[in-house]
Amino acid sequence: MQTQTSSTILIETRKLCKSYTNGAVGQYVIKNMDLQIYDRDFTVIMGPSGSGKSTLLHILSGMDRAGMGEVFFKGTNLTKYTERKLARFRRKNCGYVFQQVHLIPGMNLMDNVLISGLLVDKNRKRVFACGKKLFAEVGLSEREWTKYPSQVSGGQLGRAGIVRALINQPEVVYADEPTGALDSASGRAVLDLLTGFHQKGQSIIMVTHDLRSALRGNRILYLRDGRIDGECILGACTGESEQRKERLIHFLEEMGW
Repeated sequence: MQTQTSSTILIETRKLCKSYTNGAVGQYVIKNMDLQIYDRDFTVIMGPSGSGKSTLLHILSGMDRAGMGEVFFKGTNLTKYTERKLARFRRKNCGYVFQQVHLIPGMNLMDNVLISGLLVDKNRKRVFACGKKLFAEVGLSEREWTKYPSQVSGGQLGRAGIVRALINQPEVVYADEPTGALDSASGRAVLDLLTGFHQKGQSIIMVTHDLRSALRGNRILYLRDGRIDGECILGACTGESEQRKERLIHFLEEMGW
């Protein structure tokens, strides 16, 4: 079975550590982690609450810094970046899909997307055209993207969040529990979109507790106590498969999920 979509290393961590202080006691949430993320993979990070999943995602995406160790993106050491340079890196290379979409209430869906796009490309006409194309790809018409966040459904907000994440054509989309606040139908639609973009070559790293979400990944990493406790290779998701589901459930049961 193939081990990953590509053999090209996109992100690599070396001896990564992250701790938080609780009173006078320091507690490690990431412990001495060596990790490789491959280009064009749909990597899923699972594990119990408090295992370090979201912390790891934030460090990999440049939203947070490690306490010790190094993070490399396509061979470049992000650990050495200044805050300003790291912000430029995030705008250009990273797209984010959160559990809560966090769109600006006083702007319509398209304007929310344009704000992100114009941070990288000052040509409004070109950014607008890209946004319009992406909205069409996620199934939102002009009638819908001219509405305000309070005027659309949770599923439509989720799709708008994906457009915002993709507007700058990022190297990687980082998704933190993207279906956590959605009903089953809306959650499935968001997963279908992420899967579709992955099939077109988009690299995705997703944190989830949800089995149906995890099934969309081709590589599952299981974290426990700040360390990678296990790995499951599912291969590319080409549709629902009982064999695929059984393989993942067996792996998760071995991990104590």
